[in-house]
Amino acid sequence: MIRAHLDKVLTVLIAGLLAGLVLAGAALPVALVFGIGFSALSTPYSELPNTLRTPPTAQRSNLYANDGTTLITSFYQEDRVDVPLRDVAPVMRQAIVAAEDVRYYQHSGVDLRGVARAFTVNQRDGETRQGASTLTMQYVRNVLSSDPRLSEEQRRAATEVSTARKVQEMRYALALERELSKEEILSRYLNIAYFGAGAYGIAAASKRYFSKSPADLTLPEAALLAGLVRSPHTDDPINGDADAARERRTYVLDRLVETAQVPPDQAARAKAEPLDLRPSQTPNDCTAVPAAHNDWGFFCDWFTRWWSAQSAFGATADERQRTLRRGGFSIVSSLDPAVQRATVEQVQRVYPTADPRTAPTAVLQPGTGRVLAMAVNRTYSVAENPDGQENRPNTVNQLVAGGGAIQGYQGGSTFKLFTMLAALESGLPLQTEYDAPGRLVTRYPVTGPASCGGRWCPENASASMGGRQSMWTAFGRSVNTYFAWLTEQVGADRVVEMAERLGIVFRADSDARLARYGAKDWGPFTLGVSATTPLDLAGAYATVAAEGTWCAPLPVVSITDAGGRPVTAAKPDCRQVLDTDVARAAADAARCPVGDQSMYGRCDGGTADGLRTRLGRPVAGKTGSSEGYATETVVAFTPQLTVATMAANPDDPRDAVGQAVQSRLVEAVGEVLSFALRDEPVRDFVPPSERTAFEVTGARTGN
Repeated sequence: MIRAHLDKVLTVLIAGLLAGLVLAGAALPVALVFGIGFSALSTPYSELPNTLRTPPTAQRSNLYANDGTTLITSFYQEDRVDVPLRDVAPVMRQAIVAAEDVRYYQHSGVDLRGVARAFTVNQRDGETRQGASTLTMQYVRNVLSSDPRLSEEQRRAATEVSTARKVQEMRYALALERELSKEEILSRYLNIAYFGAGAYGIAAASKRYFSKSPADLTLPEAALLAGLVRSPHTDDPINGDADAARERRTYVLDRLVETAQVPPDQAARAKAEPLDLRPSQTPNDCTAVPAAHNDWGFFCDWFTRWWSAQSAFGATADERQRTLRRGGFSIVSSLDPAVQRATVEQVQRVYPTADPRTAPTAVLQPGTGRVLAMAVNRTYSVAENPDGQENRPNTVNQLVAGGGAIQGYQGGSTFKLFTMLAALESGLPLQTEYDAPGRLVTRYPVTGPASCGGRWCPENASASMGGRQSMWTAFGRSVNTYFAWLTEQVGADRVVEMAERLGIVFRADSDARLARYGAKDWGPFTLGVSATTPLDLAGAYATVAAEGTWCAPLPVVSITDAGGRPVTAAKPDCRQVLDTDVARAAADAARCPVGDQSMYGRCDGGTADGLRTRLGRPVAGKTGSSEGYATETVVAFTPQLTVATMAANPDDPRDAVGQAVQSRLVEAVGEVLSFALRDEPVRDFVPPSERTAFEVTGARTGN
């Protein structure tokens, strides 16, 4: 009964405050409240909404390079990052209290003197000229109106002008003040208040207006920011009314003098100073990467795609993106700025930015899947292209990793790796020999130029490739008919399955259908007729480099949430997919194409035989040319690093890049490996067992 009666009393008071109505005997309720004890009206702390007990304020997430300090970009819906009160200049704390609630340290959440004063002024003037919201009550309103878990309708209800809402604010404020210290409430308020110009919280505001941290704010700067909270949308001196902002600064300085916190002469000097704004904008999303490092945009874009696929951040892709933009994560990416710069330089030596053809390149770490660089000769931008070009020179399409409109490019003979692995896994040794003809009619049904009586009949690139071949020599020289024959021995479906096991994704619908329904007859798959991407290929070859351990390509080193807790999604996702000895055997044969020598001295010729000499350390890899040299591909790896690059025209597959570009790709890959491994020890590959190299055995499968 008492609580119900007090509810009615407070309702009357608030009605007078908001509407300025003339209420007879208004002094009686005020006296009654003073006498009975205002705290009786509060809500128990345990019954407060979780939002108020643990406020889920939206904070921006920051993406850094692998050094943990170089900012790539930020992601936010509201530019905000929480800071402890100790990192806020004392003068800023004084200024916000002086501006918004001069009796903050005297009341218990609701200032009855302020209520009475506002009621008197509003009653006298016949309109609402003064409010009575304490800083604690404002904090309550800010939290309820910005809760990211609420709908827009619920957030609007939290700020509606009504007696019921005001009563609720008072009750919640009283409960908070019984449980939290004044310093804690002030800290929370400073981190949630809106200061205009898109800046939420004191840290964002300090950077937005003065390009500094809140710990370094001066008196005139602090007074300006404190004055903006009352009307941030109109008084903002960057986009709004600078004169109004200056007037509010003067108001705050006067209040500081009145409360004896600032001497009059010091306040006078502060009033005389110009606003001296030094605005800066927090970058937001991938198109806001630093202009000097525009190439980081492609890595950033791939990072956001990766994030959208992680169930740890939400049930749907949309929910995961909201989490990124509101969760306050600190994300250390795997991007190595130095390796990225070196890779971009090499890519642009292959093709300049305006060239219709591209050379997308990925650099990946075996054993972790972390991606050190993603480069392509394009500008990451949403700007329109001249002459209706879709991806030249501007694009945000992921040309390195695929996705969206990008299905990939034919990998050519780089796919022979999957046939060799399938054969080794089935028990055939590296020494498996076959007298390879210049052309081979297979059992696989096809139509078109590669058909002989309805059967697929590939031929070698040159007559010198014929004759007795082993896996070593056939892989080194890229003998088509040997691998067509080998596909028949192990089954095309096993070759396709091997590619999928090592991370090859079929993005083109036609490829996906063949992989699912026609794999047994997909003999040409061994020659790389399926579309792929440099990132997929780098991941597949890195599996061999890591002795059979496949790791999902990973764009991060660490992720910590707003509370500083590590997020497990940043850990490498790795699993053993090949028998270790099978992987070692494949690596041994892969030394042949690049001019290295196998552990058993069986290499004899290669398609990129200068790479070993150029690099000066053990290396393996493969080149690939698609039909008519429409695309060219080079993949190379050491035990520590894998680089994959492809030359193609992403807008016109009919525009063949030609065989001549392959040597430039080989040189580019060699230069990237040389630079990225400059400080790394020289490591050799582990030789396969003699059994896997020379003896026919029973089938072995990956784990």
